Amino acid sequence: MPQRLKVVTPQSTPPVWAALRNEAAHAAQTEPGLASLLHATILKHEDLASALSYQLARKLGDQELRAMSVREHAEEAFASDPNLMGVIEADLQAVFERDPACKGYMQPFLFFKGFQALQTHRIAHWLYHQGRETLAFYLQSRMSEVFQVDINPATRVGSGVFIDHGTGIVIGETAIIGDDVSMLQGVTLGGTGAERGDRHPKIGKGVLLGAGATVIGNITIGDYAKIASGAVVLKPVPAGCTAVGVPARLVNCPTGCEPARSMDHTLAEDAYDYSI
Repeated sequence: MPQRLKVVTPQSTPPVWAALRNEAAHAAQTEPGLASLLHATILKHEDLASALSYQLARKLGDQELRAMSVREHAEEAFASDPNLMGVIEADLQAVFERDPACKGYMQPFLFFKGFQALQTHRIAHWLYHQGRETLAFYLQSRMSEVFQVDINPATRVGSGVFIDHGTGIVIGETAIIGDDVSMLQGVTLGGTGAERGDRHPKIGKGVLLGAGATVIGNITIGDYAKIASGAVVLKPVPAGCTAVGVPARLVNCPTGCEPARSMDHTLAEDAYDYSI
């Protein structure tokens, strides 16, 4: 039996792990039928890295790649990149702050597939940049099968990202997603056709992508912009603006401050066409 890697969690953000353990301990008392699950996934672990590697392993393991192997790969990624756990904690904090249905940290950790899919991607992305592309794409495939979220392992994703619901999200190879972005189900960040090279959208900091939004091509969505539900965006969107409709037009430039954090989907009355 190989010796398990010791993962060192950054000491700057212990409250998230402490709160998660407290929630799990309380739930184990109030729901004794789930006590075994809560102990196995949270309470028996020393830190968030260990617990998350176990949780993802139990979700993603299959006959080809056993759960223990998934866990070892996750722990290797967490131990090798000292910044990764801080990014993951920011993701967990983002769900807690922005999702009105979220009652604490335990819900997204155990049950929200958007959060779990994003953390699977972070491990696959690390593997991809270690030259282990086959394993990275295998995890992408498992992510799609288990969580219905398809993110290419080469995609660059910032910190504090919130994926709500998750079902039907597709993000292409050369897409870049900035810090503090929020997106709902059915979002597509895609290319315009069979072209190769840099061909996917670049999403700025604090952008809100509504349900079913489609952003196509190597275009930039500026910081703190909003893409309305169902919009099809084929041209760049300036910072602070909202794009709505098919094809998208701009409204309400600029939007309110940090829409991804406030989860503000409201639109201004006046709209105007744009060409860039």
